[in-house]
Amino acid sequence: MTPAERIDYLRRELHLHNHNYYVLNTPTITDREFDAMMSELQSLEAEHPEMFDPLSPTQRVGSDLTKGFTQVRHVYPMLSLGNTYSVSEVDEFIGRVQGALGQKDVTIVGEMKYDGTSISLIYEHGRLVRAVTRGDGEKGDDVTENVKTIRSIPLQLQGEGYPEMFEIRGEIVLPWEAFDRLNREREINGEPLFANPRNAASGTIKMLNPAEVAHRGLDAYFYYLLGENLPADNHYDNMQAARRWGFKVSDIMRPLHSIEEVDSFISFWDTERKRLPVATDGLVFKVNSLRQQLNLGYTAKSPRWAIAYKFQAERALTRLRFVSFEVGRTGVITPVANLEPVLLSGTIVKRASLHNADIIKTLDIHNDDMVYVEKGGEIIPKITGVDLEGRAPGATEIEFVKNCPACGTELVREPGEAAWICPNKYHCPPQIAGRIEHFVARRAMNIDGIGEETVGQLMQMGLVKDIADLYELNYSVLTSLDRFAEKSAQRILAGLEASKSVPFERVVFALSIPFVGEIVARRLARSLRNIDSLMSATTDQLVGIDDIGEKIAESVVGFFAEPVNRDMVDRLRGYGLTMSMPEEEQEAHSQRLAGQTIVISGTFTHHSRDEYKAIIEANGGKNSGSISKKTTFILAGENMGPAKLEKAQSLGVRIVDETEFLNMIGEGAAEPDAAEGSELSLFKEL
Repeated sequence: MTPAERIDYLRRELHLHNHNYYVLNTPTITDREFDAMMSELQSLEAEHPEMFDPLSPTQRVGSDLTKGFTQVRHVYPMLSLGNTYSVSEVDEFIGRVQGALGQKDVTIVGEMKYDGTSISLIYEHGRLVRAVTRGDGEKGDDVTENVKTIRSIPLQLQGEGYPEMFEIRGEIVLPWEAFDRLNREREINGEPLFANPRNAASGTIKMLNPAEVAHRGLDAYFYYLLGENLPADNHYDNMQAARRWGFKVSDIMRPLHSIEEVDSFISFWDTERKRLPVATDGLVFKVNSLRQQLNLGYTAKSPRWAIAYKFQAERALTRLRFVSFEVGRTGVITPVANLEPVLLSGTIVKRASLHNADIIKTLDIHNDDMVYVEKGGEIIPKITGVDLEGRAPGATEIEFVKNCPACGTELVREPGEAAWICPNKYHCPPQIAGRIEHFVARRAMNIDGIGEETVGQLMQMGLVKDIADLYELNYSVLTSLDRFAEKSAQRILAGLEASKSVPFERVVFALSIPFVGEIVARRLARSLRNIDSLMSATTDQLVGIDDIGEKIAESVVGFFAEPVNRDMVDRLRGYGLTMSMPEEEQEAHSQRLAGQTIVISGTFTHHSRDEYKAIIEANGGKNSGSISKKTTFILAGENMGPAKLEKAQSLGVRIVDETEFLNMIGEGAAEPDAAEGSELSLFKEL
């Protein structure tokens, strides 16, 4: 078997096993066997770059260099559905359909309405070519690179019988399990929690970092097929064909032949939906026949042949026992309603966030009020109102605390901000504990064995007062802690030692600089390359870095202006933590494009668009997704968009072709193979 044949074979096999695992939930090989095949494919592709395929299974991990999104007009407008919360109105809808068609035997397809974000996929010759969000219904954002990271979405179709070109629509969702994991990580990192999987899915698919999208664990269900030469003249059979091609089509979908069957379908799923692994917010009913759909047509906003039935959000009335005020890692004070326990959506609810002082005032909550608690699609309970008739005479308003409940420091509130903050950053115990828990978290320094309880013990005994103190711990100290075994101590010490090899960008993230999350930390590390440059950077320098705004820049400067933080960094450096990017990456940088803002457009011969974006950053330039007066020049390949060309000409922006650009950075227009082993080859690994 030639290398080309082996690559083709491995790609087909891995696509099949991805489908078996992520769509059918019936894997036929072990994870180890899958990983071995993937590793072999990665090696072969590296040895044969001429065999590159953007839809290879190896490309699902996502690059972190994509910037911005291009707007794309939908082939078919993505209209919204008319909706109702009433079973009788669903019945009336069916009656209207029967009347308009002049017949009673109209088959209706019932299906689940998943609570996520809508997506439209275009396939040509069995390959995914574009993924577009709903947007305004007429046009949406091209999020193809992000969608490619969702393993349940086929990049190459299976079987046969699919049209040469078609569109399929579905819902991108974040399963409950992945949602819970994501919120646990955000809580550890001191980041705001997502209220529900819908918001999380919507925010994730629009992230500028496909690698982070891949980490979050999105899934997708598909519900409608459009195009010419479809396999069947009805909706249900078309979706069963899509299932055979590799799409995840819900087993819940059913043909229903009477109003009684529709009502039974609603009654059953109104309760059973709570057992599903993803969030739902209703059911959808569609006329099955495509000919009948065509005859029924559309209103200005929605099809006449479909309706959405929305589930009622679950709500319960319970008594507010008291409001507690909790201090986060960044000093933000969060009011929490402590409630008389109440059963809601299958779980006992005892607490609900009140978010901030403004929410308390808006709800007009008083002590001992009877309050309405709601979940619906929300996993985090929220208080939606007060039963004023149940309010006791003389009940007093809930007053937001004026001093930190942990350290007593007077709270401050920045102009225009909703949150009250404890400014005692370096002596307030919950803030210190939060920073330590963030530092040891898996996405930061990944120090195994140190959790919330251990941090509390270490602080209570005075052994740890900041993150640098962790590296003073030893075996005898750890084994002296209550309920601490020898293996636990050894695991922590091993984790501390291993953390000294954690990359610089994760060290920056672990420092708990306000507003510096993972993506910003990576930008700072790759742009400034070492801790000394970061600590001495000015606001103007930082704002010049891609994705760094004034608020983040001021936060970074303010953080390192504090002597306690500079001292902490010096101690961490002394303990051996990584405080710079690897030398080979630093050597790959230059300042040939310093101060220049560059827009990339078109397709290229010598490098991919992502590689050119990396090259621009490595030479001190800044990538931009849109042309403006600040644009220095456009790096233009073949098939440059006419709109961009017209705007460039109107603004007098210079257009640079691929050869001229490579000469500008001192590399010349070498053939891709000839660049192997040179400085440019480094960018293929970044």
